[in-house]
Amino acid sequence: MEPITDIKTLKAKATSIRVNIIKMLVEAGSGHSAGPLGMADVFTALYFNVLHHDPKRPNWRERDRIILSCGHICPVWYATLAEAGYFPKRELWTFRKINSHLQGHPEYHSIAGVENSAGPLGQGVSLAVGMAYALRNFAKSNQQVYLISSDGEQNEGQTWEAVMFAAKHKLPNLTMIMDRNNIQIDGATEDIMPLESIRAKYEAFNWHVLEVDGHNIPDVIDACSQAKAIVEKPVCIIAHTIPGKGVKFMEGKFEWHGRSPNREEAALALRELGVRP
Repeated sequence: MEPITDIKTLKAKATSIRVNIIKMLVEAGSGHSAGPLGMADVFTALYFNVLHHDPKRPNWRERDRIILSCGHICPVWYATLAEAGYFPKRELWTFRKINSHLQGHPEYHSIAGVENSAGPLGQGVSLAVGMAYALRNFAKSNQQVYLISSDGEQNEGQTWEAVMFAAKHKLPNLTMIMDRNNIQIDGATEDIMPLESIRAKYEAFNWHVLEVDGHNIPDVIDACSQAKAIVEKPVCIIAHTIPGKGVKFMEGKFEWHGRSPNREEAALALRELGVRP
């Protein structure tokens, strides 16, 4: 897929993805709102500029891989895959419905473009590390593995076991993008389990660390480019995001971590995103 470099076009893609997230959630009557809206710009940067991929050949051997560890934000993954042409957008309206390919947490190969199952937090980190190791050492491939991880799942001990393994094996084909939105389902991350200084922790574990504004699409693209240039180390890009980005009454509020909007709230959200409900 040819990368899109026009920023206005990329921002329009991000808005379209946010609109479809709201529509999916209100049709489902359940699901997570804050994280998916907050990560729309990062997913736009990845799928429309950074990734080496082909929506018409989702299992193409030379593709870069995306592993979504924080599976509850899958509405942004599904909406982005549909926007990129992996499957028809009409599939989005089946989200969380019985027999749908699009469940509340992703299932491996349930639909084109979904590379992993997710549920228990932290497990995706181990999966991505293993995949990066296998691609480099067994498949002799230079393809990149992009791991999407949340800040809340840094609480999981399994995360740090995988982080140590990646550093030991100096995996340069692994880039973690951490959604640093400062909330989790029960409150602020710094109240539930303080993480700071998260940058110093990763540097102490011998990772290269970059920090970006997760809503600045050019900066996200530039950070991914820098990450590919780092040799003999995995990279962690800490993407500072606003949960619920684009919908004022959701922004920054942990109460929206795990709930969907009702019809009235969805109509207001869509108007804020510039769309007539």
